[in-house]
Amino acid sequence: MKYRQLGNSELTVSEISLGSWLTYSGGVERQKAEACIHKAFEVGINFIDTANVYGRGAAETLLGGVLRGVDRSSYILATKVFFPMSDTDRGLSAAQIRKQIDASLQRLQTDYVDLYQCHRYDVNTPLEETMTALTEVVRQGKARYIGFSEWNPDQIKAALSMTDVERFVSSQPQYSMLWRKPEAEGFPLCAANGIGQIVWSPLAQGILTGKYQPGQPPPSDSRAANDKMNAFLKDEIANDRVLSAVQKVKPIAADLGLTMSQLALAWVGSGADCLDRLNRQ
Repeated sequence: MKYRQLGNSELTVSEISLGSWLTYSGGVERQKAEACIHKAFEVGINFIDTANVYGRGAAETLLGGVLRGVDRSSYILATKVFFPMSDTDRGLSAAQIRKQIDASLQRLQTDYVDLYQCHRYDVNTPLEETMTALTEVVRQGKARYIGFSEWNPDQIKAALSMTDVERFVSSQPQYSMLWRKPEAEGFPLCAANGIGQIVWSPLAQGILTGKYQPGQPPPSDSRAANDKMNAFLKDEIANDRVLSAVQKVKPIAADLGLTMSQLALAWVGSGADCLDRLNRQ
């Protein structure tokens, strides 16, 4: 496993992190989820990413139980806030950030998270209020650093222009061979301001593994065939044009001695890294 510094932070994270969106919120039984976490540590993954909304707290609760007793300094733990946790609890207001960080810490059974991320931008809360509340969380020791997910360039710039607030060290955009939107503006802007990338869906929810064949039903043991985890896959699996294009990548992976998954992950890592280096030059 290789490791990188996350943005301008002092966090050294594994290049591959362990996510917990659909899996640890009910899609995978507890025994398998625990085995997956232990295997991640075994292969050198030290970065675990979750969110309060994953299973409305279920993913954080599972992680808190599994990680109890593990040396807290041996791993980097990130969670997020924004999406509804109840009919009245959502968003990035100061009241919500204060409430949700405490609830997350309780479920995770820890005194702090290494990274606290805005899961989306809250158009209903003044940015100054959000940034002030996030700064409070850091200065109280409940989070070491802050980040965001899926903010547009103007929103990022507005946060960067503020004074006397904590600075973002990470961005979590969707990015893969099939979704390259952040390359145009997001990556260069972040690189110029010491903001690292923690991309989500680098395998396009499994599409880039090549397991889904055009004109054929998904494998019975795949995410697309699981009613608890396929909500965001139905349209993609029905797109034979995309699935056919992915099949054409198989010979390239084979020539390199790689699996499709390895190629897709390597492409994401080298692509983002090259853009970062070009911007710094």
